Order: sequence, then structure tokens, then C-alpha cells
Amino acid sequence: MKGVILAGGSGTRLAPLTKLMNKHLLPVGKYPMIYYAIRKLADAGIKEILLVIGKQSAGLYLEFLGSGHTFGVQIVYKIQDQPGGVAEALALASGFIHPNEDFVVLLGDNLFEDSLREYMEKFQFEAGEAMVLLKKVEDPERFGVPRLEDGRIVSIEEKPDQPASDYCVTGIYMYNAEVFEVIRKLLPSGRGELEITDVNNYYAARKTLQHSSLKGWWCDAGTFASLQEAGLRLVKEHFD
Repeated sequence: MKGVILAGGSGTRLAPLTKLMNKHLLPVGKYPMIYYAIRKLADAGIKEILLVIGKQSAGLYLEFLGSGHTFGVQIVYKIQDQPGGVAEALALASGFIHPNEDFVVLLGDNLFEDSLREYMEKFQFEAGEAMVLLKKVEDPERFGVPRLEDGRIVSIEEKPDQPASDYCVTGIYMYNAEVFEVIRKLLPSGRGELEITDVNNYYAARKTLQHSSLKGWWCDAGTFASLQEAGLRLVKEHFD
């Protein structure tokens, strides 16, 4: 499998820090945030990674990560010129992923404890079309929330006022190459973006959306509070 990390976006929730640099380069514990996504993919045995970034701080990414040699991987870069949604950023991977090839997608601000290897093996063994990883949280209304029936996701609702469950859909996804055809058929949402939730709901409607739940801690480090929480966890991991 190959890996795709989406690290564009404007990072408005972390302004004014993100006026200085892209949020995925902000320090979290001992390293810049982007380090952890690459490390997770490398530790799971992935050797080829596409990193989708914005124009801001492109030079800093190259200076810090280079070719990926120090991680034991090969990194290819693509620029998302303007923020247009997660699904639009994912579409940039269409030339990187070959037909009939499975791949893992990480949102670069998702930090987590679990190894990806067992989830990748499950996805490939079950020959699925799509898979999302869930996490039980105290505030699901902040995220995309799955509606579960008979152990299956039947739909996902973004930031609902009345969540259908106490789980959220994390920014960890797995697809086969047919996902790019799904994205091509998407219409922009009310905010003018191509939404990854619409992609996942397509598979949910087809009853082909697999899911698993993360066992360890998970953090969407896109706010000051969650960035601090992630930093404290990772400092503890590296220095205890």
C-alpha cells in the first residue's frame, strides 16, 4: 500500500501562529507535527508517500523532510493551490495511485497512538472499497459522526447538533483507486468545497464502508487546546 498525507489548508483555528508557517510544521512535543504522520506510515511498512501541501512553507517542508530518506521512505510532493476541501486535496493523488491499488490517507493534523498495520491488513484482507477509523469522544458534535446500525455505518453527519453516536470519524481513511471516480462526481458543498464526508457517505450507501475503532489515544491537533494536549502526550512518550 501507498500513503497519502493531506497537509494543506489555511489553519485558521491556529491563527496567528499559522500566519508564520503552515500548521503541520508547528512543534508538537519534540518534532514538527508532520513528522508523526510520516513516522506512522513508515512504521506500518509504507515506502511511498505523497504529501499534499499548500504553497505556504513549501520550502520548509523540503528542508525538513527532503526526499524522505531519513524515514526510510520516498516522499513525493504536490501543491494544493487553494483550499478546496479534503476530497479536492485527495484528488491530487490520482496520478500517484495506480489502478487496483489500495492506499492509506492521513490528515496531517491527526495524531494518534495506534499502529496502522493491523487496520491496513484488515482492509486488504476484506478487499474493501473504503474504510474509516473511529474514536469514541466526549464531544462528537465537533466532528463527523457515524450513524451505526447492526454494526455498520449507514451515514455520517458533519458537526450534528444531536449526534447519532458518541463516536467520531477520525482523519484516517483507506480506499482503493476507484475513489477518484467518486470524487470526480462530487458537487461542492454549501461552503464551496469537495467534502470527504460525501465520499464516505457514498460508500456507506453502497454498504461497502468498513470501519474499526482506534484503541489508543487520538487527537485532532487543529485547535490550541488539542495542540497542547497532543504535545503533552508526545513529550511524555519521548522523554519518559
